[in-house]
Amino acid sequence: MPDQQFRLKLTLEAIWWIATALIVLAVMFPITSVFKNYPFLWANVAFIVIFITFTRYIFLLKNTFLARLSWLKVILLIGCIPLVFVLISKFYNFQTFIDEEGTQSLFSLKYLKEQVPIRNHDALGAYIKTETIFFAVGSIITTILMPFRIILSLWRTYNTEDKV
Repeated sequence: MPDQQFRLKLTLEAIWWIATALIVLAVMFPITSVFKNYPFLWANVAFIVIFITFTRYIFLLKNTFLARLSWLKVILLIGCIPLVFVLISKFYNFQTFIDEEGTQSLFSLKYLKEQVPIRNHDALGAYIKTETIFFAVGSIITTILMPFRIILSLWRTYNTEDKV
């Protein structure tokens, strides 16, 4: 029976990763359809994936395959520490670019696939700035909260029979 539950949790994890990939595609489509060389593409994708995954783990850890894998939770706990600094650095790079050059500088020909009408610059620039800030701050906050959730889970795993 426990083996069947573990397989179900792995299946659920795969479904969540597919859902996360679809969300990434939906959020990034307006950007990737216009830009051939968007300088913050991979940082933005990482922000989205980390935000969704860690939010899910914070609230639904008992329903994941990680629930009873203490060694993997310890690795995740240790990995969150440098990850916070990497995320902050990537967000700082984006914020510095926006502050110094502005979103209008993204619409130069070195970044675009084809010329975008000027009337769309403001809307797309606002979209880029808003969604990047939202997912960057969300991923940083969830990465800071994740070690506390893991410590709570480790404590519950060793001190109670059925809680995670």
